[in-house]
Amino acid sequence: MFQLDPIAALATAPGIGAIAIIRVSGEGAVDITDRLFNGKDLTQQASHTAHFGTLRNTDGSIIDEVLVTVFRAPKSFTKEDVVEISCHGSEFIIQQILRRLSGEGVRLARPGEFTQRAFLNGQFDLVQAEAVADLIASDSDASHRAALSQLRGGFSKQLKALRQQLIDFVALVELELDFGEEDVEFAHRDQLRQLMLAIRRVLHPLLDSFSTGNAIKNGVPTVIVGKPNAGKSTLLNALLNEEKAIVSDIPGTTRDVIEDELFIDGIRFRLIDTAGLRQATDQIEAIGIERTQQKMRDAAMVVYLFDGKNIEPAELQTAIAEVRTSGKPYLLVGNKMDVLTDEKKQDLETIAAEPIIWISAATHTHLEELKAALSARVRTDAAVQTGSAVVTNARHYEHLIGTDNALARAINGLDASVTPDWLAMDLRVALQHLGELTGEITTDDLLDSIFSKFCIGK
Repeated sequence: MFQLDPIAALATAPGIGAIAIIRVSGEGAVDITDRLFNGKDLTQQASHTAHFGTLRNTDGSIIDEVLVTVFRAPKSFTKEDVVEISCHGSEFIIQQILRRLSGEGVRLARPGEFTQRAFLNGQFDLVQAEAVADLIASDSDASHRAALSQLRGGFSKQLKALRQQLIDFVALVELELDFGEEDVEFAHRDQLRQLMLAIRRVLHPLLDSFSTGNAIKNGVPTVIVGKPNAGKSTLLNALLNEEKAIVSDIPGTTRDVIEDELFIDGIRFRLIDTAGLRQATDQIEAIGIERTQQKMRDAAMVVYLFDGKNIEPAELQTAIAEVRTSGKPYLLVGNKMDVLTDEKKQDLETIAAEPIIWISAATHTHLEELKAALSARVRTDAAVQTGSAVVTNARHYEHLIGTDNALARAINGLDASVTPDWLAMDLRVALQHLGELTGEITTDDLLDSIFSKFCIGK
């Protein structure tokens, strides 16, 4: 366990508030705070106890009345001695306390340094450490659950156990290299194959979950497309319950992409209103249509909105074929149901041969049904439904891909009866990726890059 130089930072959000908490961690944290504190002798107090008193300036004047909580190593977040000072949330008071701590040899913490120390001291692995930042940044029920799952160990503990088994096999394979001329085999090839297959069975659901996990973390990009005057801007305004987009009977009013966010059943959707799909009448509209097509390529989901009153069945059939070519999950949404005859509605449903969600964007009819369909489409992912581990981090995904590719090469090598040195090379690559994923193999640059994205005080 490390007991590094003492650091301090404001652990609560900056700004004026009723209470602020200043966190101090590292060697001498309790002794240093005690020198500023007028109350009980903190050096004699047990871990996880809180004490009321005052903090004073060097001249004895009172800075503030405070509540000091003592956490003794290793039973703290950082596994070091930690003190948390609860004071009034005045910027002046906070700065006064930090200056006093600085005068006693405490330096200001870097972004994420408390969590970095927790990782270095073995409190959790790197995946769990990154989940701390994701948990703080979570803004929906789904992103909260995904971050909490990773914070509790998620998939990393299982991968660490499998990695250790793979290390044992690699050691045996490399031992064979020392007996190359004697043609011995210490690593049983069938057992090695079964282990690699078992690891890949763990990896594949995680890899498959990334598109959903990334959408959960960053919001599900959902693009609304359709012909001009289908009611896309009206629908966006109705879903957001505000006049976000300009609505007009003139075709081609929307020339640029308009985005906003909507939370449905704890999932954040990034709704994107786009220019109508048609033959452009001018250069500016052409740019807007090109942006629409790009947004369709980038989206996680497509809402194809059509004017149920004015569209012909053959036209709808062509539109559906175009949407299908995007390869994206999509919903067919028929607008203006309030002015649509039952006969026309039935004709369109027959030609579509798939469910249509009928709405009236202008009167807000059946918008709840549309929201439920959007939520259901995301929640069809098994990981989201069951609360299983979901990969939300691009760094994790890259290392999982690297591991899977290396294991695939190793399995192909077994089939081709490659020599132990070639087999060992692919296994080492797999171990490298797994080690960098969980933090068992790290570099200072990697840690600096990860923890620099954290807020100061965490």
